[in-house]
Formats: sequence, structure tokens, C-alpha cells
Amino acid sequence: MNKLSVLPKMRDKLRKWREENYRNSEQIVDVGEELINEHASKLGDDVWIIYEQVMIAALDCSRDDLAWTCLQELKRQFPDSHRVKRLAGMRLEALESRTLDPRAARKRKIAILKAQGKNTEAIRELNEYLEQFVGDQEAWHELSELYINEHDYAKAAFCLEELMMTNPHNHLYCEQYAEVKYTQGGLDNLELSRKYFAQALKLNNRNMRALFGLYMSASHIAASPKVSAKVKKDNVKYAAWAGAQINRAYQLAGRGTKENKCSVKAVEEMLESMQITMS
Repeated sequence: MNKLSVLPKMRDKLRKWREENYRNSEQIVDVGEELINEHASKLGDDVWIIYEQVMIAALDCSRDDLAWTCLQELKRQFPDSHRVKRLAGMRLEALESRTLDPRAARKRKIAILKAQGKNTEAIRELNEYLEQFVGDQEAWHELSELYINEHDYAKAAFCLEELMMTNPHNHLYCEQYAEVKYTQGGLDNLELSRKYFAQALKLNNRNMRALFGLYMSASHIAASPKVSAKVKKDNVKYAAWAGAQINRAYQLAGRGTKENKCSVKAVEEMLESMQITMS
């Protein structure tokens, strides 16, 4: 068959695909590459829209050689065109996405899912990611926060346990684990909570959240009717110590300013109202 006789058919096929927003990029590349390689000079002004169509399809198919050829022809014809500059930007973006570290690409996908509020999908992706990159502490922490947002505290605690095993000297991991256990409730969890609040304070004695957490967890344990007299006595002592440290910290911070002195008074009243006494 004469090559010239198929030219209108190929051109019409590409035009039809453009009008129908046809997205089979491989077919567009197959037809378009032959058309521009063998018949470009016979296409008239249609050639420019065909170059654009084929270039976009080539980017979808990771055919940068063809995309580059089309882009150069368009730049030569329209050197100051904003539309051509956008096409050049699309090519650079496609190249970047293909050369991006697969690990970083997966984390970017997870970040997008989280930003879109798709927590379930983000959790699934993070779990799959951690099967391959189990040592990624940032990912474990991200997963724990997602589980907390979903009120799945048992799984959040598991994530934080993984973090504490790899970094036992991080006071924030101890504090966050203690907060999760405190939220779960129950006497066993409260005792674990108190221990890890204490550990966070041992690692960083300026951690006020841990100090408040120690006070609250010890107070709740002491108030439980299920504990022995000795356990109650010990936890009253822990709560009293934590309360005194909180009071002292606020007094030191409140020196010289009226506003902070008001805050100190509020803390004193709060501690007094929650005071646990021996029965």
C-alpha cells in the first residue's frame, strides 16, 4: 500500500483520539511516531498539535527520546510559547519522578494520602513500606500517630515499642508510649504508663508532660479500689512528689510576672483539687 494513502487515516485517527480524550498512550506513540518520522513535512500546520499529542503520550510511556524530539521541534517553531514551556516542565517532572528513590517516592505517596485525610490507605501503605524498611524510625512514628488518630491504641503502642527498642534513650518515645497506655486505661496499663512517664523524666527531667503524666497515672492508681494498701501508699508518694515538682517548676517560671503568678496559683488549685489522701 502507498504510504501516502495511509497518511490521512493516521492523521484522522490521532485527531479522533484527541477529541475523545483517548488515553492509550502506547497506541498514540505507535501511530504518532511513524507519522512524524515519515510524514512530518506533509502534515502542514497539523504537525504542531501532533507533536504535542505524541510528546505527552511519550512521557506516559517513559519514551524520553521521542518526547525530547517532539519538544525540540516545538521549541524551534514557538521559541517564546508559554504552552511549550509548560511541556518542557512536564518532561522535567516526568524525569524527576522516574529517577526518584523508590523509598522516597513511597513516602511521598503516604504523605499525600495523609494530607487528603485517607488514613486507612496511608496506614496500609505504611505497613507495606515497613515490611521492606523496618529500620525507618520516622515511618514507625508516623504510623503510631495515624493509629492514634484512628483510636487504635494497641497498634500505636506496638509502633512506639519498636521505636523504644531501637532508641531507648529518646525521652519523647517513652512519654508518648506512656500517654497511649494511660489513654487505654485499666490498672495494668496505668502501671505501665506511670513507669514510662518516670523513665521519660529520668531521661529528661524537664519534660513537663511526663511530670504531669506521672502525677495523673499515680493518682489514678492510688484511687483504684483494686490495689493493695502498699500499692496505694507508694502511688500517693509518687503523686505527691510529682505534684511538688510541678508546683516548683511553675513557681520558678512565675517569678517576676503577674501573669505567671496567676498560672502558679491555678496549678496549685488544680493539684489540691486532685489530691489523693490515704484512707
